Amino acid sequence: MGSGAKRRLTAQIKDSLRELSSQLTLLNQQVGAQVDLRPADFECLELINQYGPLSPTALARRAGLHPATLTGILDRLQRGGWITRERDPDAPDRRAVTLRARRDRNAEVYRLYAPMNTSLDEICDTYTEAELHLVADFLTRTHTAAQTATTPHPEP
Repeated sequence: MGSGAKRRLTAQIKDSLRELSSQLTLLNQQVGAQVDLRPADFECLELINQYGPLSPTALARRAGLHPATLTGILDRLQRGGWITRERDPDAPDRRAVTLRARRDRNAEVYRLYAPMNTSLDEICDTYTEAELHLVADFLTRTHTAAQTATTPHPEP
């Protein structure tokens, strides 16, 4: 493939990733609205589900939120029955809290994602195992690049 064709294909991939990001944001907003969660609340819940249990500090870092903002979000998630805050008896600071998603409530969210998950299964079924390894590698490396781009770098 010539360098011009490769540049065009690379641009197409970048455009597709931006479009995918927009569509996934819209999907997440729609799912969040169906379970009566604000976008920031839903994003925090997703992070707790994905990386939890987490401390509030670790969640604030992952979400890119100020701890004071996070407090209101956690209050709403706890009132809604989405998470629990548990004291960590082994922590040096007895005020330390661990955030856990309540699995019984999350079944509602997973049900709302079922059509998208079914579509993804159908798409993946059209690829060979070797092609899926390539796609998985690309997505993993893209995720790592995005993490690097969003990680604050100390001033020199």
